[in-house]
Amino acid sequence: MKRGNWQGRGDWGRADQRRHHNPGRQRELSSHRFERGGPGTSQNEPSPETASPSLSQSSPAPELPGFYFDPEKNRYFRLLPGHNNCNPLTREGIQQREQEGRRVRLLEEDEKPRKKSSRAGLNSTILLQKRHLGLVPETSYCRLIHELKVSSMRRHKLEVQSSDSSSPNTDNFKLIVADSACERVFTVNDVEHGGCKYGIMNFKGCSEGSLSVEMCDNLYFTNRKVNSICWASVTHPDSHVLLCLVGVADTPGCVSLLPASLFSNSNPDQPGMLCSFKISTAWSCAWCLNPQADKNFSTGLSRLVIVTDAVTGRRQTYGINSDVLAQQFALRAPVLYNGCRTGEIFSIDLRQRARRGHGWKGVRFYQDSAITSVRILQDDNYLIAADMLGKIKLWDLRMAKAVQQYEGHHNEHAYLPVHVNEQEGLLLAVGQDCYTRLWSLGDGRLLRTIPSPHPAGKDSVPSVVFSSQLGGRRGLPGLLMAVSQDLYYFSYNSDYQEQRGADA
Repeated sequence: MKRGNWQGRGDWGRADQRRHHNPGRQRELSSHRFERGGPGTSQNEPSPETASPSLSQSSPAPELPGFYFDPEKNRYFRLLPGHNNCNPLTREGIQQREQEGRRVRLLEEDEKPRKKSSRAGLNSTILLQKRHLGLVPETSYCRLIHELKVSSMRRHKLEVQSSDSSSPNTDNFKLIVADSACERVFTVNDVEHGGCKYGIMNFKGCSEGSLSVEMCDNLYFTNRKVNSICWASVTHPDSHVLLCLVGVADTPGCVSLLPASLFSNSNPDQPGMLCSFKISTAWSCAWCLNPQADKNFSTGLSRLVIVTDAVTGRRQTYGINSDVLAQQFALRAPVLYNGCRTGEIFSIDLRQRARRGHGWKGVRFYQDSAITSVRILQDDNYLIAADMLGKIKLWDLRMAKAVQQYEGHHNEHAYLPVHVNEQEGLLLAVGQDCYTRLWSLGDGRLLRTIPSPHPAGKDSVPSVVFSSQLGGRRGLPGLLMAVSQDLYYFSYNSDYQEQRGADA
């Protein structure tokens, strides 16, 4: 059997004619390798098309039902049905192999010290000159500087210090959520027997330009799944953590309000108020920081929204016709925004509790798929929503109209959040393909795509936190990424000093 180039449909037509006149030839062509040679083709002296790294760019081979063409090996392979064969070649396996190869290539490119900016001709020297000449407004200058820093972020692996150094972390990170000061990060890890464990990591920015991480003494285990988390301000800012736990077997679901001091033995203060509310199968939760609804939190359930006073236990329920998958309170008014499985986004003003029916619904608008995340901007006039079709849109709440769309996000059915940092003018999201993407919040331009340090999989989707001061007032700006069993920091500063000198 000769190996040659694919030279167009005409050669295949001649091979097809020979196949009809020669039964032996027909059996040979239905094997794993097909002859694609033509006149003037030599096995020892390949033509320029054969030497090309990608045949699909010059002359793509036609698709044959039940076969896959590998451009690297320059041949066809049979696609085997099902997964009962030894080392089956399936379309899903081919796609996974191609995606993993792309991830490795992008990871190698991402390690290069110099990266191009997403905007042509943008560099710090030209930007500084335009600023001195008054050609760039101050706000635009700050935003463009942040874009330059995002394009130059480099990855560093963080070592998590623990009082029990004999038992390193062997469980995969599922979720990380930072408090408002970004000094503490609440972590949820999956464990082997099917439950999860959760605790708090403390971050501190050091004077020499490094970042230290310490895991609190006490870790808590549960056989229930954690659906949603948010920080709660009961006695002081971020004094507690609100968790939505899903019931399993004979153990019902609940919403727990845990004091953050509960996770540390070194804290001399009393643990504080610890509550468990009988609210089963809550998809989402949110804490209200507005003084008019102080110490109130909400939970989104199937066809129901419950607003609860954490001190008195008083509840207000709102019946709807869908599952509430995402929630967030506005800052300037006690207004709750909800995202539903039907794609509906609506608001509830807690000052109008007495309204009956659906009259309590304020602004309402829709996206094309289930809403996975809602984020309110600080002026309460704009909302960012993401859905299960991978669409991320910026909505003007005054007009109930989408004014910006952020392209490139990948999601098909996963419950994935989005993150907003208005100070830096950035929007972040981790896709179902395990890539972390950063956009310009203002104009929607995709600034950077960061591949995962680990192979992609449904159990290894990264969870991220972005902060201008990671570690508190003396902290460092950058991106924190938890994936698999590892923790990474993407630093703004090129002179970042690692604690132990071990680069990722």
